[in-house]
Amino acid sequence: MAPLPPPLLLLVPALLAASAGRAPPRSIAVVGAGLGGSAVAYFSQQQFGPQVQLDVYEQAGVGGRLATVTVNKQQYESRGASIHALSLHMQDFVKTLGLKHRREVPGKSAIFSGEHFVLEETDWYLLNLFRLWWHYGISFLRLQMWVEEVMEKFMRIYKYQAHGYAFSSLEELLRSLGGDAFVNMTQRSVAESLLEVGVTQRFVDDVIAAVLRSSYGQSVLVPAFAGAMSLAGAQGSTWAVEGGNKLVCSGLLKLTKANVIPARVTGISLHSSEGRALYQVHYEGSEGQGSAFYDMVVVTTPLFPSAFQPSVTSVVHGYLNSSYFGFPDPKLFPFASILTTDTPDLFFNAMDNICPVNISAAFRRKQPQEAAVWRVLSQQPLDKQQLKTLFRSYYSVQVMEWQSYPRYDSTKSLPPIMLHDNLFYLSGVEWVASSMEMIAVAAKNVALLAYNRWYQDLEKIDQKDLMHKVKTEL
Repeated sequence: MAPLPPPLLLLVPALLAASAGRAPPRSIAVVGAGLGGSAVAYFSQQQFGPQVQLDVYEQAGVGGRLATVTVNKQQYESRGASIHALSLHMQDFVKTLGLKHRREVPGKSAIFSGEHFVLEETDWYLLNLFRLWWHYGISFLRLQMWVEEVMEKFMRIYKYQAHGYAFSSLEELLRSLGGDAFVNMTQRSVAESLLEVGVTQRFVDDVIAAVLRSSYGQSVLVPAFAGAMSLAGAQGSTWAVEGGNKLVCSGLLKLTKANVIPARVTGISLHSSEGRALYQVHYEGSEGQGSAFYDMVVVTTPLFPSAFQPSVTSVVHGYLNSSYFGFPDPKLFPFASILTTDTPDLFFNAMDNICPVNISAAFRRKQPQEAAVWRVLSQQPLDKQQLKTLFRSYYSVQVMEWQSYPRYDSTKSLPPIMLHDNLFYLSGVEWVASSMEMIAVAAKNVALLAYNRWYQDLEKIDQKDLMHKVKTEL
């Protein structure tokens, strides 16, 4: 039998469900048009079919935190810059949408303590390994083994989702992947977990702290699972989308023909019609207030924004003050990325010499003595003195403040996925770990959960011993 073309493949779940006797939902509302919103719209259409009306509410621009900033008529990623090589959903989005991987421009990294560099990357892989061993013994290998074990189990989610399995809570999802150990990893810190497997305190203080400050803007007290996902991204090969990562969001919404409504959702109320639940979405836009009824609603924006970590991105076009980093001659400064240790006097978490989202074959990274575009991550906006510390002079500074990641607290329970029968919350997954791929995984889970609940296919929800079930289904 010849394989079905992609448009017909999208219809298969809906056709099977229709034969089960219940009509698909007529309309689904998605709150937020970031990656979570656009991905859940795409996956929902895959499950329920193209006849379902998809309304996506977004007050700001499509893309959410996958935003870009313009400097000298060129666009640069302001956040959400890199994607791990094992991010299978993101890889699939790019392939489906006909997008391309951005050409990689190599650059070396270093970790700065506020006084000196505690670790410097070189052009030679073996020398880098030797330096890690010299400074930290086999801590690097123990870290690698720990991260690889977590990632190997995490990759099971793709098999589960390919077979249509879904989870009604984050705890059930984690338990299916790594048992109670994965759930416990959301309750204890990454520092505690790494020290337990033999990683030294010095390695935690220098390297682990620097990676987590760069990725989450927080300390080594973040939960172990979130830390493992961040460290996997720091170790493995990463990529980005040519033209900007936000093209994934706009592309998925265009592909699904979703109706993007430029409005802020102010509330959701429950109603009943002909014996079935309906959700009334109340919104406020430029033309005033309004509301609409839906069979299903997915909230992809944070319900508790005050619990999120404030983060500041400063995109600076200027000349680096290499003397601050111990290089009086700027021509000799070799690093494109600077991470920092958890030192009280340090006023920034990380900074990197960024490349535009469109990279031509002739593009070259600016020399250290030239004016370049730097992205500086910090907890607070940089004042003039701090800018003067980092830069000899600058042409422009663009500052973006946002609630970027959950303020991780290992004592908190995980947020729910289900708020009501057909009302779902996607962004709670960020309390497990926050990355583009985690959000895509959560979006697929919500779409499968909504589908399985709608058609009462309870055998596909919260099943135990899934690895065995998946093997027997092959």
